[in-house]
Amino acid sequence: MRLLTSGITLALALTLAGCATVPEASRDKRDPLEPINRSVYAFNDGLDKALVRPVARGYKKAVPTPIQTGVSNFFANAKYPVTLVNNLLQGKFTAALSDTARFTLNTTLGLGGLFDPATDVGLDVNDEDFGQTLGKWGVPPGPYLVVPFLGPYTLRDGFGSLADDFAEPRSYLEDDSTRWTLWAADKFERRVRLLEADALLDRAGDPYTFVRSAYLQRREYLVRDGDVPAEDTDLEFELEEDDAADAPATPTSPPPTGAVTPQDAAASPLR
Repeated sequence: MRLLTSGITLALALTLAGCATVPEASRDKRDPLEPINRSVYAFNDGLDKALVRPVARGYKKAVPTPIQTGVSNFFANAKYPVTLVNNLLQGKFTAALSDTARFTLNTTLGLGGLFDPATDVGLDVNDEDFGQTLGKWGVPPGPYLVVPFLGPYTLRDGFGSLADDFAEPRSYLEDDSTRWTLWAADKFERRVRLLEADALLDRAGDPYTFVRSAYLQRREYLVRDGDVPAEDTDLEFELEEDDAADAPATPTSPPPTGAVTPQDAAASPLR
């Protein structure tokens, strides 16, 4: 929570670094702070390429797949109370009941979430957060922001992320070092899962615009539970002309949970 707040403050402090102008005619009205955001994006991207991505690749190569799966399951389960609470706040009581059963089953029989017996018995995986809840309540997304070290948000999603921290079990650990270690490990594990999206992002003519469009479309899709007109789901990214012929077709809706999509390229911390 404190890191997100500090990141937003740092983003504002980088205003001078973002003084490069963007032609007004080409600006996206959802991104009024584009010069600043581009500077923060460049900082995050440089840090990712220099440090985080190589470490993530080393982890993926060196650690056996069953262990990686167990770690991924553990963090997904630890964050599941966020989904449960937000389903209740949105009035999705059937989904909340399923979420309760999923969390209970995976925490007990799944040995703290290392295994995923809930999926084996057919319990759905839901994905809700307070940013989506605010959207359901009619709160507009507000301006697009790129936060140092954390990546893309909207103002609504940033505040939603702060609120979601209260539903995460790690927030109630008394030891600060353990709490922050788990937080960092969760972000790192997320980066590892998104390594497959790097190639798609690296082919983008303007990676910043690609990430912005992917993030905003993904968030709109989640807020509206997929009820988005087809014309609103066209991903506005430009691939290098040499690679355009080999680029995968843009989906009109995200594929099932677990598949890597263009929108996943925007989901990584630091982007």
